[in-house]
Amino acid sequence: MKYDQILLAHGGGGLLTNEIIRETFLPHFQNDLLGRLEDGAVLRIGAEKLCFTTDSYVVNPLFFPGGNIGSLAVHGTVNDLSMCGGVPLFLSAGFILEEGFPMADLEKIIQSMAEAAREAGVQIVTGDTKVVTRGAADGVFINTAGVGMIRYPGLISPASIKPGDVIILNGPIGDHGAAIVNKRENLGFEAEIVSDSAPLNGLVAAALAASAEIHAMRDCTRGGLGTILVEMAEQSGTIIEIDEAAIPVREPVRGFCEVLGFDPLFLANEGKMVLFCPEAESDKVLSAMKAERYGKDAAVIGRVQKTVDRGRLIMKSMIGGLREVTIPSGELLPRIC
Repeated sequence: MKYDQILLAHGGGGLLTNEIIRETFLPHFQNDLLGRLEDGAVLRIGAEKLCFTTDSYVVNPLFFPGGNIGSLAVHGTVNDLSMCGGVPLFLSAGFILEEGFPMADLEKIIQSMAEAAREAGVQIVTGDTKVVTRGAADGVFINTAGVGMIRYPGLISPASIKPGDVIILNGPIGDHGAAIVNKRENLGFEAEIVSDSAPLNGLVAAALAASAEIHAMRDCTRGGLGTILVEMAEQSGTIIEIDEAAIPVREPVRGFCEVLGFDPLFLANEGKMVLFCPEAESDKVLSAMKAERYGKDAAVIGRVQKTVDRGRLIMKSMIGGLREVTIPSGELLPRIC
C-alpha cells in the first residue's frame, strides 16, 4: 500500500519500515553493498576488509533506567559493526540540539557517551553540532557512524545461513522496550525494568574466536527478536523454527507484557543478538558466550530447518503448537531508539 505521507509506523521497525526502505530508498540508492540490507556495509579497500555503519537516535525519554540517548548511540553503532564480524574502532557523533535544551543534560549525555566508548574500546574521532529552533527537535537527536576492521575469514551474512544451523540468543529479550515504555508513560510497575543497552563487541569477539564457522549474526533492536528472525529467514530463503519455551524473558518484563498486551518477541532490545552456526560448533560457541558478561544467559532457541522458495519463521508455542510468525503491520513502539 502506498502512503501520501510519512507515518510514525514507518520508523517503528515493522512492516512499514521494511516497505519504505525497499520501495522508496532502494530504487534510488541501489548498489550491491546496500542491497544486502544488513547492519552495516562490508567494504574492501586494497587488502583490507572494513565495515561501516550509521544510525540515528531519537529515543523518548532521553534518560531511562539503564542508560540514556548518549550511551545508547555508542552501543548501537558498536553492535552494528560487531554483527558484521568487525572490530569497532572509530565513531563519529552528530548532534541536533533544540534551542533551550539544558546544558547540564547535554553534559550528562556526552559523559555517558565517553564512558560507553571507553568500555567498548572505541574512539569518537569526529562530529558535528547543529541547533534548531525551540520545538523542532524534542531536546536532542544524535547520529553516529562507525568504522571497524574485519579479520574473520568467513562471510557473516544471512546469505551464509544453512539448514542444520542452530540459533543462539545471548539473553532475555524485551528489557529495553519495556523500560522505555514504563518510563515514558509513568506506568509505575513496581518490579524494576532496566534497559539492556550494552556493547556486544567483546561477546562477539569471544564467539568468533571459538569457531571459524559462524554464519550470521544480528542484534535484535527495533522490531525485536521476531522481526529480525523473519527478515533473516527471508534473506536466507530458509525456514527457521524457534521454541517459545527456550526464549528467555525476565519475569518483570513478562508481567509487563501480560498486563499491557505486548508480545516480548517484538519488543526492542539494545544488548541482545542472535548467532547462527552449525550444530557441531554450538557447544563451544555457547560456552564462549556464557563466559562473557553479556552472554551469561545465552541459550539455543531454535534451528534452521530447510531451504525454501519463501523464507519463513515458525514458532513452537508453549503448548506445543506451531504458528508462522509475521512482522506486525502497524506501529510497534514509537521512539524506542
